[in-house]
Amino acid sequence: MGPDQHVSTAEPQQSSSDEPETALETARRQLARARSNLEIDDAIHERLRHPRAVHEVTVPLERDDGSVDVFTGYRAQHDSVRGPYKGGLRYHPEVTRDECVGLAMWMTWKCAVMDIPFGGAKGGVVVDPKSLSADEKERLTRRFMQEIRGVIGPTKDIPAPDMGTDPQTMAWLMDAYSMQEGETIPGVVTGKPPAIGGSKGRERAPGRSVAIVTRKTCEYFDYPLSETTVAVQGFGSVGANAARLLDEWGADVVAVSDVNGGIYDPDGLEVGAIPSHDEEPEAVTRYAEETDVSRLSNDELLELDVDVLVPAAVGNVLTEDNAAAVDADLVVEGANGPTTFAADAILEEREIPVIPDILANAGGVTVSYFEWLQDINRRRWSLERVHEELDSEMVTAWNAVREEVEQRDVTWRDGAYVVALSRIAEAHDIRGLWP
Repeated sequence: MGPDQHVSTAEPQQSSSDEPETALETARRQLARARSNLEIDDAIHERLRHPRAVHEVTVPLERDDGSVDVFTGYRAQHDSVRGPYKGGLRYHPEVTRDECVGLAMWMTWKCAVMDIPFGGAKGGVVVDPKSLSADEKERLTRRFMQEIRGVIGPTKDIPAPDMGTDPQTMAWLMDAYSMQEGETIPGVVTGKPPAIGGSKGRERAPGRSVAIVTRKTCEYFDYPLSETTVAVQGFGSVGANAARLLDEWGADVVAVSDVNGGIYDPDGLEVGAIPSHDEEPEAVTRYAEETDVSRLSNDELLELDVDVLVPAAVGNVLTEDNAAAVDADLVVEGANGPTTFAADAILEEREIPVIPDILANAGGVTVSYFEWLQDINRRRWSLERVHEELDSEMVTAWNAVREEVEQRDVTWRDGAYVVALSRIAEAHDIRGLWP
């Protein structure tokens, strides 16, 4: 097992102008801006700029041909003042320590915005999951859990699926942990298959929350869904489910895309006929080849003249270079960190509201919380109850943010951070600093 890596207080290196802003840089800038809207103790602000711990481990993997490769894994734990750490595990070749720390910070804010009693964590393995066979992925997953099991647990830190991982991955993690504990402990991870303690509705929850928040925000700005056009970048779990719900609720989804590019129909697409990336990889591209819809690039999709733009693919797609060309009236963030700090400033100057990821896609962690409750209490919820509870929680959180936006005359991102930071700061103040 690799040693736990203690956190340096040094700032991360600033990205050069031709490099994308890191998640950690963005998260710290957003924290500093949010702090300017609140009176919080300097020590609490400084504490929240850093993770509590970052664990780095070495993960050896025996390949199918008998050779051995060694991978690096991380688990960043940001803040647990309100409850156990919570956050995804991703398998991706570009996973880095700073990315995990930045995403863990966002998870802290996201849980606080939703008033969920969890703190933020994030982790992953530096590997291309497409390079692994099913057996190799299982062996890698089980070994990774063994390496981090000392800092994971249903009352310590609860992982969930993320990029490159899925319910099956969570099942392997749960089994590996449970085998070592000598008893079945479903609450150690969320996002599992329902057959072993997973919650109904978990996989579609982030997309559902994006759709709920979009509908609520359109109502607020007097945009009837029946007269609203929507462009969705990314047709994975989040983007596809958001697009399908918005289409079902009456909106015209005029553009969607996958990694190869997008399709556009000003009269509205039949999004229900297009498989998501999870159901059929690169189906958007194949759909374009089989129909007469217009083709466009992912960059062009971001600049379409639509009412609502939903960037739901990857981070850092709205940047200083293209923010001035965004032609949507409203941006709802489906992905984590799709808007850089510089782009945020440009969109604010242009008076284009941006509903932040820590509110819009928080359905995932919210239903993960529901799953954890079901596991702890050994009591299943129906899909109807999950949807009812999620809808209620999202509207409550949206209203809390709206109140701050109106009272303080701030952006929606600032309003969400005010809600989150005030709750976290109050918890730190009440608990104090030990010893």
